Amino acid sequence: MAVTFCAISANRQASRLCQITFERTSQMILKAIRSLLAFIAAIFAAPVMAAPVWQDYNPAAFSRAQEAGKIIVVDVHAVWCPTCKAQAPTLDALRQDAQLKDAVFFKADFDKEKAFLREHRIPRQSTVLVFRGKEETARSIAESRPRQLREAVLAGL
Repeated sequence: MAVTFCAISANRQASRLCQITFERTSQMILKAIRSLLAFIAAIFAAPVMAAPVWQDYNPAAFSRAQEAGKIIVVDVHAVWCPTCKAQAPTLDALRQDAQLKDAVFFKADFDKEKAFLREHRIPRQSTVLVFRGKEETARSIAESRPRQLREAVLAGL
């Protein structure tokens, strides 16, 4: 509105006042833009902790992680499983947890990894296992409530 007023103002004093208002508004906008750009730069400059990635289960990699004494999280899932889909955001968030920064994360396909299921007596999809080396330290079956699933996994540390 101030710009429109400036354009139609015949009075010099009113025109000058409008110009000052426009300049102040422009300065405020530029200051806000600079602050926003500085904030964005700070976000991208901050060190980012790389989260461990999910690996497809394979016996050799699993065995190597066990031999190395690693913390291992295994998500036994099925693409058709609604409980598995409900668990996914919580399990993905756990990869960001500092306590699990050195952990190895495997996804074992319930429909394909039958030998793994038999060996570890896994009754159904949506089972999450935690190992410390070769020892199973935690197991959660069909838990989809975020807090309880998180606690179950972290209890295995």
